[in-house]
Amino acid sequence: MRIKFFLVNASVLALIAMLSCVPAKEFQELQDKNMKCEEERDRLSTENESLTVKNSELESKNRLLQIKTDALTADSVNRMVQFNLINDELVQLKERYSSLQSIQGNVISGSKEETRRLLEQIQKNQLELQEKEDALKELERKLYQRRIGLDQVQANLNAMKEELEARNARLIELENMLNRKDSVMQALRSTVANALFGFEGKGLSVSMQNGKVYVSLEEKLMFKSGKYEIDAKGASAIKQLIPVLEQNPNINITVEGHTDDVPYRGSGDLLDNWDLSTKRATTIVRLLLKGSKIDPVRVTAAGRSQYLPIDKAKTSEARQKNRRTEIILTPKMDEVLKLLESN
Repeated sequence: MRIKFFLVNASVLALIAMLSCVPAKEFQELQDKNMKCEEERDRLSTENESLTVKNSELESKNRLLQIKTDALTADSVNRMVQFNLINDELVQLKERYSSLQSIQGNVISGSKEETRRLLEQIQKNQLELQEKEDALKELERKLYQRRIGLDQVQANLNAMKEELEARNARLIELENMLNRKDSVMQALRSTVANALFGFEGKGLSVSMQNGKVYVSLEEKLMFKSGKYEIDAKGASAIKQLIPVLEQNPNINITVEGHTDDVPYRGSGDLLDNWDLSTKRATTIVRLLLKGSKIDPVRVTAAGRSQYLPIDKAKTSEARQKNRRTEIILTPKMDEVLKLLESN
């Protein structure tokens, strides 16, 4: 009987010794992983807050990405809280497990029923311990996935920031180009006005509209009624303008002829107001190009007939205003167009 009892106790002791072997190294590794997860979560949270401040001015897509980042970070924090709770429970279970080991000596002298009960308790604790460890591993896996998601969002934010900075640089460059063009055109307007000073108020005016310089020549200065042969005074005004145009090769020149709404009643090779306005424009163009250094590629002649009046009233004063020829000076926009195409 004593031999049987000794064998039973020896089996129980061997089983308890085997079940009590919870590796300290594995527990330390779990603690290290937990600490790294906490450090990584703190680092990611800090980086995420910094990126949120720096990218507050991004466009709507950027804001949506930031919202997603905040949601991911909040989810990571919640999971880390769960991780800490489970870890605390794990510590408590280990303490209970140690307590059970401390009463191991009493089990040897106890009854068979008490031994069985204690073994069941130990097995139950070990199962709970394994479940908690599995839960910790699952949380660790999910935290890693969240970190990958945060890294991707961060990459998208950086790409958006770089794109916005590049666009802002191009916009600033475009604005500077346009400002330079405006400055050039303002200087050109002053130069043209100075060159034509003797004619202003005598059927000629110089103005700036939409970044273009307009030299408006009334019919009385340039042509006789219904004619397209230029008068001497008008020719003199045009010749005063030629040196200015020669010195500004980056300016395109458009000559537009305009008539009033009274139908053309003349004879010869002119059919209507379209012909008259066009002929007047080409007459001025020929005068500009004759013996000058102006590149013909820069020059355009156009007839607008009566369809772009200054004054739509049906009075003699309004019709007199509408009978005019306009020389429109426009800056070449090649650089601006190239920049816009690159955008």
